Amino acid sequence: MAAATKLLLADLASTVKQVPSNYIRPISDRPNLSDVLQASHVSIPLIDLQGLYGPNRSDILKQISLACQTDGFFQVKNHGISDAMINNMLSLAREFFQLPESERLKNYSDDPSKANRLSTSFNVRTEKVANWRDFLRLHCHPLEDHVPEWPSNPPSFRNDVADYCTSVRGLVLRLLVAISESLGLKKDHIDKTLSKHGQHMALNYYPPCPEPELTYGLPGHTDPNLITILLQDDVPGLQVLRNGKWIAVNPIPNTFIVNIGDQMQVISNDRYKSVLHRAVVNSNKERISIPTFYCPSPDALIGPAPELIGDEHPAVYRSFTYGEYFEKFWKRGLATECCLDMFKI
Repeated sequence: MAAATKLLLADLASTVKQVPSNYIRPISDRPNLSDVLQASHVSIPLIDLQGLYGPNRSDILKQISLACQTDGFFQVKNHGISDAMINNMLSLAREFFQLPESERLKNYSDDPSKANRLSTSFNVRTEKVANWRDFLRLHCHPLEDHVPEWPSNPPSFRNDVADYCTSVRGLVLRLLVAISESLGLKKDHIDKTLSKHGQHMALNYYPPCPEPELTYGLPGHTDPNLITILLQDDVPGLQVLRNGKWIAVNPIPNTFIVNIGDQMQVISNDRYKSVLHRAVVNSNKERISIPTFYCPSPDALIGPAPELIGDEHPAVYRSFTYGEYFEKFWKRGLATECCLDMFKI
């Protein structure tokens, strides 16, 4: 079948009536969509950041602390990023994935070490079962090192995405101060731990899928980085594991979803949780999601904050560089869900 030789899923998906065999999960590892708890019954906390620099600060810090301990996920509104910028970013992503195949393929690479690239699934070189997504991965810090490598089409892409990256970085830095304080640490503890800082993002495109119960957009995993800021369109797809049950997270316009990554769990000495989450697909609508991954730079030394270690709370993890952690994560892929166990004392 000629369609099967296509490099990108978007161009294959529109030609098939059934999920090709290399996307089909074993029966024991399928989404079981009928078992998912719907957001009308239970969801992740929504935190209003409006008063973060006012008299309500301590109350907001408590909300953040509780969410990080119990859910590992929360949503934020009044976050300081304009609705216009959010809507433009989603439009640009959609526009990119609607470009002719020949234009998109100018950005294609299956080399995971390439910082800026269009690819499909997760790691096409190593995985046995493919995921139902295409993605454009962009490194964004420092911006001037990476913007020249980004797509030049759509024409406003580089300027508009650079502005968005700068705004999201500002939000992250505000949240890192709040999370440091919520742990009882100095305001700049997490900031200083990250060395030179790292930031990258993915524009994820999940095409409609003829048999969504057989595959994943992305299977259950935790994020290897420090903290993730997710922008998604109005099509549901994100699901979060809580108490052994998958919970659907329905999009709320102009909010961001924040989730704690593995490095934050280490720094907090297991007080804050990096939680399994996944992306499912549907048969009717394409879905766009844009996670920004904020992380330490590869040389940063990560370990539990000394202030959070004591007789009752011994250190759970050894110290390691982020470069070592990320390399192990990438080699294992998404098949093993979480890497943290490899670094426990």
